[in-house]
Amino acid sequence: QVQLVESGGGLVQAGGSLRLSCAASGSIFSINIMAWYRQAPGKQRNLVARITTGGSTNHADSVKGRFTISRDGAKNTVYLQMNSLKPEDTAVYYCNAVVAVVGGRYSNYWGQGTQVTVSS
Repeated sequence: QVQLVESGGGLVQAGGSLRLSCAASGSIFSINIMAWYRQAPGKQRNLVARITTGGSTNHADSVKGRFTISRDGAKNTVYLQMNSLKPEDTAVYYCNAVVAVVGGRYSNYWGQGTQVTVSS
């Protein structure tokens, strides 16, 4: 049983910044990967960025140079620093993690999503 709790979403002007956080809790044995996805109305859910336990990262081309993913392993928390926000960044942002529960196997978990709205 794993819960992902997101925070940091909201309304921001174009060019502004937001920092999203996602903390995993529950009977966690280990976490392989944590990631951020986003989905705008009527569009597919797309990967924004991901990070491994060792700290290797991958960012979508659309956010490279503007967004940075990071993690705090001790807190089971992943962050997404979003700078130079654009209206096209408006979406629901979802935290995702591949987690092994105590006594179980790895499974994919999702947060509830947090709305990010960038005004022009």
